[in-house]
Amino acid sequence: MKIDRLIGILCILLQQDKITSAELAERFEVSRRTILRDIDDLCKAGIPIVAQQGMGGGISVMEGYKIDTSLLSEDEIKAIFAGLQGLDSVNLSNHYHTITDKLSCRNIPEDDSIIIDLSMWDKNAVAPKIELIRTAINAHRELSFRYYSPKCTEQRNIEPYRLIFQWSSWYVWGYCLKRSDYRMFKLTRMTEISTEKEFSPRDIPDYTCDKLRHTKGEISVTVRFDKSVKWRIIDDFGRENFTEDEHGNIFLTFTWSDIPSLYSYILGFGTAAEIIKPQEYRDEFHSLLKNISEFYSQR
Repeated sequence: MKIDRLIGILCILLQQDKITSAELAERFEVSRRTILRDIDDLCKAGIPIVAQQGMGGGISVMEGYKIDTSLLSEDEIKAIFAGLQGLDSVNLSNHYHTITDKLSCRNIPEDDSIIIDLSMWDKNAVAPKIELIRTAINAHRELSFRYYSPKCTEQRNIEPYRLIFQWSSWYVWGYCLKRSDYRMFKLTRMTEISTEKEFSPRDIPDYTCDKLRHTKGEISVTVRFDKSVKWRIIDDFGRENFTEDEHGNIFLTFTWSDIPSLYSYILGFGTAAEIIKPQEYRDEFHSLLKNISEFYSQR
């Protein structure tokens, strides 16, 4: 956007004594003619810009002209940089990099003590989807996609409102036209995504989600975990959410979205996890294990 470029040019001019129009054109990936028009617009806006021709010339802001950048501390600006770099890890363009250029009006030293990488192993798995969904949210356009869930595969249409990074994955949250309610969809399970007709934004509720995956219509279960997998339980649920017996074994009551994915999660622990209650889940899981055993014994 032009206004982004104008602010970016001004920030560069405020932190450098002089720069050429050719360098600015290369920096913002536009023509030199476009940069000259931008400089003219900045002058019309009251910014005292000086252009010098010939060898050693360039574009600069008149000496003595300053903008107050003391509203943010050095640590606050470093935190903003870290967040923007994290967003760049799943961004296919230089959009967020351009924002960091705008914030670089002050000579803040680089801080690489915090690195945020929100991408998947394969960046192309979600990055194009994020770009498409972000565009749809900003333009208030419906999303149509094919969704693969534990229960079925079906076509969904939603009014998208939020892109969410949670539980180490990316989701889109919006109003599902099929369910007539707000739902969250995992980006890696979405295929054939397209934007549809424009919609009028609703007065949406606040998005909330606790550590125990609390959502509507889910099931609750109590599980005993062996102390050998304590690291994983802390990783998944946090230290404050479970109790331990005198042997160090873990007891955790938590909620889950559906039975099949719950059993899949428990299976991943092998003999280090045991369903305690409710009894019906314990019995059903026992039957599942017997069926698996019979399946392999027949091979």
